[in-house]
Amino acid sequence: EKSFGHKTYYWYAEDRFGKIRGVFPAVHLKSFLFGSFMVSLPYFNYGGICAEDDSVTAALFQEAVRWAEKEKVSHIELRQEALLNIGVPCKTAKVSMRLALPSNSEALFKTFDAKLRSQIRRPTKEGMVSKVGRLDELDSFYAVFSENMRDLGTPVYPKLFFKNILEAFPDTSSICTVYHGALPVASGFLMGFRETLEIPWASSLKAYNRSGPNMLLYWTALSWACERGYRVFDFGRSTPGEGTYKFKEQWGAKAVPLYWHYWMKNGEVLPELNPKNPKYAAAIQIWKKLPVGLTQMIGPAIVKNLP
Repeated sequence: EKSFGHKTYYWYAEDRFGKIRGVFPAVHLKSFLFGSFMVSLPYFNYGGICAEDDSVTAALFQEAVRWAEKEKVSHIELRQEALLNIGVPCKTAKVSMRLALPSNSEALFKTFDAKLRSQIRRPTKEGMVSKVGRLDELDSFYAVFSENMRDLGTPVYPKLFFKNILEAFPDTSSICTVYHGALPVASGFLMGFRETLEIPWASSLKAYNRSGPNMLLYWTALSWACERGYRVFDFGRSTPGEGTYKFKEQWGAKAVPLYWHYWMKNGEVLPELNPKNPKYAAAIQIWKKLPVGLTQMIGPAIVKNLP
């Protein structure tokens, strides 16, 4: 709500003693371009219903459906890490790539083959350095992220979104950046929960990709995770067989299925709000040609409604 102005709902179930047995957070996205729908949770790889058992899950889901029917939303999307028994269609095209971490970075480095070790060392040999910070790294992160999103033809999130995350989670959110001199050339946003550290957003400047700054970026993030006691590193979601999947796989990451469930009003066709949808092809090509500064101005108003 603070970053995008969307209304957020929290359904919860409690027993006769008043103890909470389940929670279902969902965000209502509503726009002229993309319609009215609910997502749990948008902008992240997973969210959905958190409940003690199937009966609580079903009760929370049915309550959300009643609300959806009353508000006339087109669909509800639940991004889960497990398959739910709620009788709705489910997409399983995406996976989360996760790597089990040892207790220290030296042990992790020894698990890599010679080629990967060489790729990690290369950017350092070419004068690049890495740094982990927080708000002090936000401008650098956003500069790299914005340019990369422009090159992909994708509208960029507002800087305020990332600032709000850093301020809301001061102990579990950070930014890792790789510099070539004073210029940030790769940067990633880190978020921790319990024993897992995730990198939901990472980018590098296309002009410097030959030097492999993203290899130093990920190695720095992995080392940082090991030394702070995290036991799992989540590289984020990918489509099996595609380039990002293979990049993450080379580090030893294993695929963990993601289950995106959909309640569709009147059994309509499942939504395809993604860059691979042919209807967005022309817009993507135009976006790639825009100045980065312009995309930073107009992108947030568009992407706020793209979950």
